[in-house]
Amino acid sequence: MNRAEATALIKSTLDDRGVEWESTGEFSVVVTLPGAHKLKTLCNLIVGDHALRVEAFVMRQPDENRLELWTYLLQRNARMYGVAFAVDAVGDVYLTGRLPLHAITPDEIDRLLGAVLTYADESFDTMLEIGFGSAIRREWAWRVARGESLANLAAFRHIIEPTG
Repeated sequence: MNRAEATALIKSTLDDRGVEWESTGEFSVVVTLPGAHKLKTLCNLIVGDHALRVEAFVMRQPDENRLELWTYLLQRNARMYGVAFAVDAVGDVYLTGRLPLHAITPDEIDRLLGAVLTYADESFDTMLEIGFGSAIRREWAWRVARGESLANLAAFRHIIEPTG
């Protein structure tokens, strides 16, 4: 399969499966994956000469506990399919992967995007808790002091008000 055929297959699969996407170049698309914890993950699919590259931004560099976060991500990587957590030069967290062009099928595209969505979404709150716990606590206190809504911080109640 060549680049043009792979790109066409990806686009038709995304359309057939009702996945939101837009073209970002002749051989690349960005897919929008809706989640429950990480509300939206943008996943770039870039078709090269020999492989499909998958890149999805997950979280900006952590404010604290980098070693703990990197350890968590490496341990997660050992149990993952198709993609792995990676960090860039400044410490921002991504999911990345490669798939040979000959292995691209509609089911494999679906499986790969499902993996990206699952790993980004199910890990997101834990990643925020590790990398931004102090900021979350400050924001919680600020909202409580002003009577503001805590609805979008509810997932972190356990680090604010530990159960005994």
